[in-house]
Amino acid sequence: MILDNIDILNFKNIAGVRLEFSRGVNCLLGMNGMGKSNLLEAIYFLSMSRPMQPIPESALIRHGADMLMVKGEYDMDTDARETVSCGIVKGKGKTLKRNGKEYARISEHIGKFPIVSITPADSAIVSGASEVRRRLMDMVISQADGAYLSLLIRYNKSLESRNKMLRAGVRDNLLYESIESGLVDTGEAIWKLRREWTAAIEPLFNRYYSLVSGDAEKASLKYKSILNEASFRDVLASERGRDFALGFTSRGIHRDDILTGLGDYSMRRLGSQGQVKSFTIALRLAIFDYLKGRGGITPILLLDDVFDKLDSGRVGRIMEVVSSGDNFGQIFITDTNREHLDETIAALKGESRLFEVKDGEFTEIKEIAI
Repeated sequence: MILDNIDILNFKNIAGVRLEFSRGVNCLLGMNGMGKSNLLEAIYFLSMSRPMQPIPESALIRHGADMLMVKGEYDMDTDARETVSCGIVKGKGKTLKRNGKEYARISEHIGKFPIVSITPADSAIVSGASEVRRRLMDMVISQADGAYLSLLIRYNKSLESRNKMLRAGVRDNLLYESIESGLVDTGEAIWKLRREWTAAIEPLFNRYYSLVSGDAEKASLKYKSILNEASFRDVLASERGRDFALGFTSRGIHRDDILTGLGDYSMRRLGSQGQVKSFTIALRLAIFDYLKGRGGITPILLLDDVFDKLDSGRVGRIMEVVSSGDNFGQIFITDTNREHLDETIAALKGESRLFEVKDGEFTEIKEIAI
């Protein structure tokens, strides 16, 4: 899948721009805060209809403006062409259209235009709370399985109903069993899909981490869930008394996690900045392969400030991975260092474009130093 061009109006610090992209690598050069990452966020927003980071959507609108609009044209792997537009108007919400037709439900858009991003914020996958890792699982599986998001919505509705009963002091076990029936059905279905996802991702991750690290160390990821150990129905029944006291559902798939390892130890506790970044990059590249394999569409790959906190050896191995063969398609890379980007273009070969970014404005640089 290729994003041929994009039109952006009032997205963060980008007042207005139309850009034509290379089908290969697109490099964005500029100092921090100039708008490089904002372009990647706009591309992500168009493909996923949501911000890259968990922030209010209104925060995407340029300061002083009342609305934003992002529109792009995609060349799909099937040779079909698709146009997507997504806009937000303050006080009126969001509008998402595909080929000029508005979606009945925005959730229908998820997975149609797969995208994988590697950003500095990815360190939270290792260092952050379990919610960060659950969100990662949910966003990836939602792109690969159209039914997954519906399961999540139904689970969360049942969970909120149970929590309301707990907060209200309801003690009727028959009522709880009724609510818990829906919670169990959707929870176990989600657990099964997450377990299958982890099993599929693990060997891909292991291969990429080995390549990125140069076999310097071993890393691992494991799926942690109470359902790995017990029936969800039994868990809810046995914890009901404790949940009465707490006022919320203390155990379930909404507490699932991914355990990140470094050898026999925790990556979170002992991983250096370079090892953590290698871990998250390997995981994202594994996700790329997973999505490509499940949907048959080559995702767009966004690499934001990927060279920071990595030694030259790891940087070289990453570029070798993404440049070898024809596994990866269109790539967007940001950096503050012109030399890094020239070397990247030379390594990846093929078609490329280099843009300089300053105060939300984009200028194409025609001559590459290498």
